[in-house]
Amino acid sequence: MLLARNVLFAIAFYGNCAFWFLFAFLGYLLPRRYFLWFSRGWARTSLWLFTTLIGAKIEIRGLENIPAGGALVASKHQSSFETIALLPLLSQPTYIYKRELNYVPLFGWHLIRMGQIPVDRGGGAEAMAQLVVRVRGALAAGRQIIIFPEGTRRAIDDPPDYKLGVAQLYRTLGVPCVPIALNAGVAWPRRRFLKTPHRIILEFLEPIPSGMPAKTFFRLLQERIETETARLVDETLAERGQSRSATQSSSES
Repeated sequence: MLLARNVLFAIAFYGNCAFWFLFAFLGYLLPRRYFLWFSRGWARTSLWLFTTLIGAKIEIRGLENIPAGGALVASKHQSSFETIALLPLLSQPTYIYKRELNYVPLFGWHLIRMGQIPVDRGGGAEAMAQLVVRVRGALAAGRQIIIFPEGTRRAIDDPPDYKLGVAQLYRTLGVPCVPIALNAGVAWPRRRFLKTPHRIILEFLEPIPSGMPAKTFFRLLQERIETETARLVDETLAERGQSRSATQSSSES
């Protein structure tokens, strides 16, 4: 039954993607606010398909921790879920993403038109300088800058691998940072076809104020995200009488 639900979800999810991205492409010359509307429509319908066809539940916590105006938002990255779920939750979501995604038909064009911010991971100091200029402009417009400090999705039991780029941005920009903990990898694992009806919890944690030394911020950010993420993963697994070891063994089999 779970396999059948996943097959239906895959068909519906990619069909939904094609519909919304083609719809947005046809309105390519419209202002950015319309593309934000398209994006949120895609996100909401995608999450509805997930909860309806897979049977998962989604819980959002800590919305009161999102500051008004521009801010840096640093999220744990376990699956595709959070890239979708953050779109309806923030007033002006702006992702920092790897530049290669620009070349994905329809999706990449949509990112460009939305004013999202690509980064050349191999570009060194020059790429970082260009990134800072673009991020400052977005912050001045009251947009929330979303960064995944580990750079790529990681399984629930993978050791953390935070990159120093988030600390460099924090130090340079002088804005508060909102950490996000989540357990999405339990229900929507990376690089696995089967999704499961576990409860997904995404929690906005207390903002880290601006002005901290970069090393102190980097250590605190990782500590907060990893501690709370571990708690959320264990909370959801315990609801079904599971443990991390059992989940890991299942994913490896």
